[in-house]
Amino acid sequence: MDVLDLSWTEKYRPSKLSEVIGQNAIVERLKAFVKTKSFPNMIFAGPAGVGKTTSAIAMAKELYGDKINEFFLELNASDTRGIDVIRGKVKEFARTLPLEEGLVKIIFLDEADALTPEAQHALRRTMEKYAPTTRFILGANYASKIIEPIQSRCVVLRFKPLNVEEMKKFIERIAKGESLEIDEKAIDALIYVSEGDLRKLTNILQSAAILDKKITERSIYDIAARARPKEIISMLKYAISGEFSKAREELNNLVFIYGMSGEDILMQCYREIQNLPVDDKTKLEVIDKIGECNFRIVEGANERIQLEAMLANIAMISKK
Repeated sequence: MDVLDLSWTEKYRPSKLSEVIGQNAIVERLKAFVKTKSFPNMIFAGPAGVGKTTSAIAMAKELYGDKINEFFLELNASDTRGIDVIRGKVKEFARTLPLEEGLVKIIFLDEADALTPEAQHALRRTMEKYAPTTRFILGANYASKIIEPIQSRCVVLRFKPLNVEEMKKFIERIAKGESLEIDEKAIDALIYVSEGDLRKLTNILQSAAILDKKITERSIYDIAARARPKEIISMLKYAISGEFSKAREELNNLVFIYGMSGEDILMQCYREIQNLPVDDKTKLEVIDKIGECNFRIVEGANERIQLEAMLANIAMISKK
């Protein structure tokens, strides 16, 4: 693959609403807005990599065609979180009159939940003042972080994580377009490490393809710096069985071979709890220990000490 090629995130991004996958109900509503050329301010809420930005851009392309740059402004609010961006770029674009009668302009603020409260209050006033000529679409992972006055002025569209079948179809599309050889285990690994985030999946797959056109399960886990589920389960099994030394060896492998952080290890432990061959009471106790360890690490405690303390606490469960 030529290193000068577009990133696959852009190369395989849908250019039409009909190409957006996994969000059928939302796409139908956006198509209706495009058809009538009349729509409210909106909040696109949902986890990362499920199509919020893509849907906004695809909608704008269908509305404006070649004139998209005149009518559509995209900003990432996490890069410019303060009030200056609202008083500057946003207000400047909103105050200009549309060049074509019957069309309103769109300002898309991605990651709007990262805006400071002051910036959000300034945005609320801007939304009111330029309502006749401008619509706002706010992308947010957490809609609850957007102030209530803005939420009440918007229709909230909630994007859901993509399911396994939809992600498999997308992987097959890229594999065909880039002439990749990818087996079933590698596909399952991609879906596992991406956690429903199609952007993360695409970037990991592109990184693997740079090294070799034949994509394997091992290459996916190595590039993603994630352990295989069986390795996490093995560590937890040793701990639950009271074999602390063996559990500690498995932890060493995760840290030194994969270079995983403490939070990454805890997240994978949490995901694999349901696959442990133990009773529900033991699972609840293990989740409790994982949660306690996660809190301590987030608060700044030493990762290695806390992870080993977690394994020791889990091992003590079996002693009871």
